Amino acid sequence: MMQWTTLVSAEELAAALGRPDLIVIDTRTSLTDRAASEQAYRDAHIPGARYADLDRDLSDHRKRGGGRHPWPDAADFTARLGEWGITPQHQVVAYDSADGALAAARLWFLLRVLGHRHVAVLDGGWQRWTALGLPTDAQVPVPQPTHYQADYDHRRLLDAQDVRALLDSGGLLIDARAGERFRGEVEPLDRVAGHVPGARNRAFAGNLADGRFKSREALAQEFAPLLDGREPSEVAAMCGSGVTACHHLLAMAHAGFDGAALYTGSWSGWIEDPQRPVATGAE
Repeated sequence: MMQWTTLVSAEELAAALGRPDLIVIDTRTSLTDRAASEQAYRDAHIPGARYADLDRDLSDHRKRGGGRHPWPDAADFTARLGEWGITPQHQVVAYDSADGALAAARLWFLLRVLGHRHVAVLDGGWQRWTALGLPTDAQVPVPQPTHYQADYDHRRLLDAQDVRALLDSGGLLIDARAGERFRGEVEPLDRVAGHVPGARNRAFAGNLADGRFKSREALAQEFAPLLDGREPSEVAAMCGSGVTACHHLLAMAHAGFDGAALYTGSWSGWIEDPQRPVATGAE
């Protein structure tokens, strides 16, 4: 039975619908209209898919000091997995509206740091699924609740102090935001513009070609010079709030560089302390 750990094509997923070990999660997210995202799911989704909301299910806004999308505690997230009927043995596939840049990659990484290996993102997302005319459904499934017990690998979840230690030791911090935000030329979301001193910029859009991830070989060729001989354990990704950074972690894993960490608070968490330094311009 085919198992996927990074990406799965629409054609492969369509052929697997109905597998007893498969659970699909719809993570389509609009940062400007959350209600519209869930309504879109209710109108039509991949048959059998559950719905995950970025703010309600994949973040914990009760927390303070964790940026705009605070990382949820393992106990809360595993409780949600149990409500969706997910066990560690399930093959999970997450999909977003198109390129997986928002919540799909975030859900992938949440599961991976729990030790859940068989989780993948639908390459091309809902956009490619519907473009191919693949089946959709409006019926909301009623999962059989279960119990999911696991804890995060906290070595892959960094705070600001960990990031400073990483950079001081010669590690690599990759900022996934667009170049103009990294350089501090514009800042549409956070009160301070710029980047963490010492970070390197690679916009997450560089992982894509025509709305799908580049090939494993192309991604490996692009990430290898950036890593410059470092092991993935010496690398962390960040963005504005710890969401699109997961797109890099997914792309790196697909390219054979699995094991990098996430700066969970990312830029919005970094600037919560006005004493932390801010850099502008290119690296």
